[in-house]
Amino acid sequence: MSDRLRVPFGNFEAVHSALDVVDSIAPVVAAAIKSWDVPGAAESVLYVDTAADKADTADFCESYGVPLESSANCVVVAAKGGPGVALAACLALAHTRVDVNKTVRRHLGARKASFAPMDVAVAGTGMEYGGITPIGLPMTWRLLIDEAVTQAPYVLVGSGLRRGKLILPGSVLAQLPRAEVLHGMAA
Repeated sequence: MSDRLRVPFGNFEAVHSALDVVDSIAPVVAAAIKSWDVPGAAESVLYVDTAADKADTADFCESYGVPLESSANCVVVAAKGGPGVALAACLALAHTRVDVNKTVRRHLGARKASFAPMDVAVAGTGMEYGGITPIGLPMTWRLLIDEAVTQAPYVLVGSGLRRGKLILPGSVLAQLPRAEVLHGMAA
């Protein structure tokens, strides 16, 4: 671990500024971090090197000593309401569940909403399953963030790849393009 960089939680052998290790992050995520135009946002993102086989939330948190309350999951939702299907991403703390059928469906103005199939989520994001993150999502997607995520001092999210995770202030996530912060989206 770098002498200068410290993570706010967890047990990680290596921590870096995400800007210094963009080759370790999914290309769409790296591009989004490098072009983030909010002052200080990109600089606040840390990268921790982790094992790809530990990417699933419960196993990851146990293996690396990360509280579920400090980890956030990004799920892809398929909303049907008019012609075709609209995809959106929802970000919620790992110890909660996204209310897709009521809160998300209503907010998106959809007739029906459900979790998108894995192949659709992977193809649509350009990220690996188990590493999908709100950073670098397609510009046509809406990003819904549970308010509790934005109130967390620091949150761990995917890097776009199964290997490696990102840690950043929860408040910075609310400054992502197209972010919509919702009260009570997850419980």
